[in-house]
Amino acid sequence: MKSAAFEYRRAASIEEAMTLLGEEGVFAKPLAGSQSLGPMLNLRIAQPDRLVDITSISELNSVSDNRDFVDIGACVTHADVEDGRIVDASMGLLAFVARKIAYRAVRNRGTIGGSLAHSDPAADWVSALPLLGAKALVVSPKGERVLPVKSLMVSSFVTALERDEIIRAVRVPKASPSARWGFTKFNRKAGEFAHAIAGVFHDPETADFRVVIGAIETAPIVVEDASFLFGGRFDSDMHERLDDNAVLMLLKEKNVDDVYVQQLAITALRRAAKQAGMK
Repeated sequence: MKSAAFEYRRAASIEEAMTLLGEEGVFAKPLAGSQSLGPMLNLRIAQPDRLVDITSISELNSVSDNRDFVDIGACVTHADVEDGRIVDASMGLLAFVARKIAYRAVRNRGTIGGSLAHSDPAADWVSALPLLGAKALVVSPKGERVLPVKSLMVSSFVTALERDEIIRAVRVPKASPSARWGFTKFNRKAGEFAHAIAGVFHDPETADFRVVIGAIETAPIVVEDASFLFGGRFDSDMHERLDDNAVLMLLKEKNVDDVYVQQLAITALRRAAKQAGMK
């Protein structure tokens, strides 16, 4: 199939993009890498009146290195992250995640902001960025607001973004040199969407001990203080102390009742914890 007819507009600035997206009576969608929206257009799952191309807006392609954080423009691609063309705020986690997203052709075009705005629960950034405590910088004609990435996704393909809002950048706190992390993704073959995602992040200098469980058909589970899952402490043996029942309770709170999915999530988290403990 081919897409339904639509108007194509290329925005030269964030202000122009917001105007084109917010016009009353027009169903408009922003267009970045188009690695998810493109197939949806062709299958006519998405039928917007207008596509607003935001890829030529310089501000959305920039990276800002600050003392405590790095702002990554929404149109920075997965390949930019994978190849180290941005400042690494994560002690290697971002590049590790990026190189396992889909295939190289997709990574060359797909963008970090587009992935968050699309909010597929099986995608990587919707889980990896909350693990780091990242925030989305969201702009609209009313101004800019800062939204924790963990709060951006409401449910499958549903976000907290308003119709005239776009993600300008993702703010990633800088991890200390002593930070440790683990990130596990299960899929049937390389390049496919995940059937389970789990991550562990620990930074003793900031007292962060965070866990994320993703690919659960809704917004990922983010545990800000994960010590109770591992007997109260972070060390090389913590994967052996993982409290399976506590993880099951977290999953059931999200209505994850399928036993197979539950066991995948627990196993992914145990492997992520082992990886983090070995670093």
